[in-house]
Amino acid sequence: MAKRKIKNNSIIGTIITLIVIAAFILLGDNLQGLNVLTASASDNVNSEIIENLKNVSIITGNDCISKIPEDENLRVYCLDVGQGDSILISNKGKNMLIDASTNDMGSTVVKYLKQLGISKIDYLVGTHPHEDHIGGLDNVIKNFDIGTIYMPKAVATTKTYEDVIDAIANKKLKVTTPKIGDTFNIGNANCEVMYVGDNEEEYNECSIVIKMDFNNVSYLFTGDANENVENSREWPEVDILKVGHHGSSSSSTSKFLNQIKPKVALISVGKENKYGHPTKSALNRLNKIGAKTYRTDENETILILEKN
Repeated sequence: MAKRKIKNNSIIGTIITLIVIAAFILLGDNLQGLNVLTASASDNVNSEIIENLKNVSIITGNDCISKIPEDENLRVYCLDVGQGDSILISNKGKNMLIDASTNDMGSTVVKYLKQLGISKIDYLVGTHPHEDHIGGLDNVIKNFDIGTIYMPKAVATTKTYEDVIDAIANKKLKVTTPKIGDTFNIGNANCEVMYVGDNEEEYNECSIVIKMDFNNVSYLFTGDANENVENSREWPEVDILKVGHHGSSSSSTSKFLNQIKPKVALISVGKENKYGHPTKSALNRLNKIGAKTYRTDENETILILEKN
C-alpha cells in the first residue's frame, strides 16, 4: 500500500512539473515580467497596502531604492537623508525633486538618484533657503540635467545659498519664483503651487507648498511651513501629507490638520536629532486626526507607489 502511495505522488509531481514548464513556454515574456515584479517586491524591507487609498501601497527601507521601471505608476520617495528634506516624485519618465537635504547629504542624494536611474530633474524645488533643505542642491545641479528651478524670492547670505546660486549660474540656468495658483505636470500628476512667501526674516514662511493629484489621490508637500503659513489660507482635503518642519511643535496645527484630514503623514527627520523632532505634540495631533505616520528615522526611505 505504501509503495502505491509513493508511486502516485511521483506521478502527481511529474504532472505539476510539466504544467510549470508549459506555462513558461506559453507565457514567455509576460511570465518573466511577473517574476521581475515578484522579486522586486520581496527585496523590500516592508510593504503595506493602504486600505482606504485605492491602488496605493507604501514600501519602506532603503532597499526600495532601485532603478525605476518604465511604467505609468506614480512613485513618491521620501528619501532617508538625516535631519533634512528630500523628496522625489516620478511618473512616466518625468521627475521632480523637492529639496536636497544638507551639505553633508548632497552626495547621498546624488547617489540615491543615480541608483533610481534618474538622468534629468524636470522640476527642481528649493522650498526655502535653510541649509537642511537646499544644502545638497548644488550637488544635484552639477550631476544632472536640470529643467525648471523653483525657489522663493528670499535671498540668504550663507555660503550654502551662494553655492547653489553659483551652481545654477555655471550651468547657465535660471531661478523661477512661482506664484500661488501656478500649475504644472509631472507625467500624469497634476501639481499646483498652494503657497510661496517672501519673509526674509523667517525663511520657514517662504516655503513653497505644492499640492499634487494623481488619479483620485492627493498629496501636499509643505517644506518647513509653520503655523503662520497654515493659517494663511483655506486648504483642501488631501490624502497624503509631507509633514511641515520635520514634525516640529510649530507646524501641523489642529486647525490645519482638521482642514486637510490626511490619511497618511510622512516625516523626514534624523535619528536622535538635537531639535527633538518630531515632537510629541505634533505626533499626538496627527494621531488624533487618524493619520498613519511614517518617519525616515524609523523607516528609512519611504516609497509611496500608486498604480495607474
